Amino acid sequence: MVVVGHEGELVKHGLGDDVEYSLQAEQLGTGHAAMCARQALGNHDGPVLLLAGDVPLIRAETLGALVAAASGPVAGAMLTAMLDDPTGYGRVIRDTAGRVVRIVEQKDATTEEAAVREWNPSVYCFQSSGLWDRLGRIRSNNAQGEYYLTDLVGLTVSDGEAVATVSVADHREVLGVNSRAELAECGAVLRRRVVERLMESGVTVVDPATAYIDVTVTVGQDTVIEPQTHLCGRTTVGEDCVVGPLAIVRDSAIGDRCTVVASQIVASQLGNGVRVGPFANLRPGCRLADGVKIGDFVELKNATLGERVSAGHLTYIGDADIGAHTNIGAGTITCNYDGFAKHRTVVGEGAFIGSDTILVAPVTVGDRTITAAGSTITDDVPPDALGIARSPQSNRKDWARRWRDARAKREKGRG
Repeated sequence: MVVVGHEGELVKHGLGDDVEYSLQAEQLGTGHAAMCARQALGNHDGPVLLLAGDVPLIRAETLGALVAAASGPVAGAMLTAMLDDPTGYGRVIRDTAGRVVRIVEQKDATTEEAAVREWNPSVYCFQSSGLWDRLGRIRSNNAQGEYYLTDLVGLTVSDGEAVATVSVADHREVLGVNSRAELAECGAVLRRRVVERLMESGVTVVDPATAYIDVTVTVGQDTVIEPQTHLCGRTTVGEDCVVGPLAIVRDSAIGDRCTVVASQIVASQLGNGVRVGPFANLRPGCRLADGVKIGDFVELKNATLGERVSAGHLTYIGDADIGAHTNIGAGTITCNYDGFAKHRTVVGEGAFIGSDTILVAPVTVGDRTITAAGSTITDDVPPDALGIARSPQSNRKDWARRWRDARAKREKGRG
């Protein structure tokens, strides 16, 4: 149950339909936000976890320990952590016996209370019995005029019930995000976690500090992730691959034994043994079969390439189907857009497309066909044929010598 308020529609767009939402129409504080979820939770009887929305690094294991602590002879439990400088966070105030008695926010703390190093990440677990009554008794008589969720601890203690604590060993797990600098800090921690998990599973990450890998990414054993590599979104990488350096792969599936060097791949699928790069760009909708080779400065878009197709360099293949074992020469272009609509190019199996061939779609080139270098192909080419479309060459005898003599004469006249 996610309580949304300010820019709530953006939050819903980001989280999707996997959660339920409650609206906090007026932002009156964290305690008020928790109360907004009461009706949606209905007659739930049992533990209720309350988490701040800006604590992105918390682990499921930590929450499990918190729930376990709240199931003892206590009314609830809370996380705490130690910081050398807890400025900005609520302090955990204990009595002489070490029992928690209340939480004091920074703006309401005395000098002595502000010196306490134990702070409150605002993550709790309370039994539903008594929770809603105490939330309703929270008052806004504080420096910010808000209903603090932290007051729930003091109310529970004043009712004669205890609140257990679970100390987080690494305070970074419960860091809050209140600025872009803190967002970057938490992002670095999360990326390190992801990298460590991958390395434990048998992936080699050459430079963890420069590997940007989303938590949603999966990578197979014995794959090597080179420096400055970004694996983003719903990306899967198979086994025995080399990805990077300087590779960006987003929402794509890469098979086993592939190599991607200094290239970008977006929303595409690669079979096994595919090589891409350097400096290639695979735009959405590309499907590359096993053994395909895409070389430097090649761009693909919405293209399907059969097994062992090779496009070595300086080529654009858009809205095209290329048959297996076809070779695409340097400088080949599929002209897929006529200014009004996109059209498809089809090249059969075993074809040889000569360098600087322009394929003006819609056009079909048959199996085992050859196109002559420098040709502009506007009509279909049947199987086993040679497609040639270029002007006849003419050589003018002594033209270059006469041109040089004329230029020299002009320059001499200027002198």
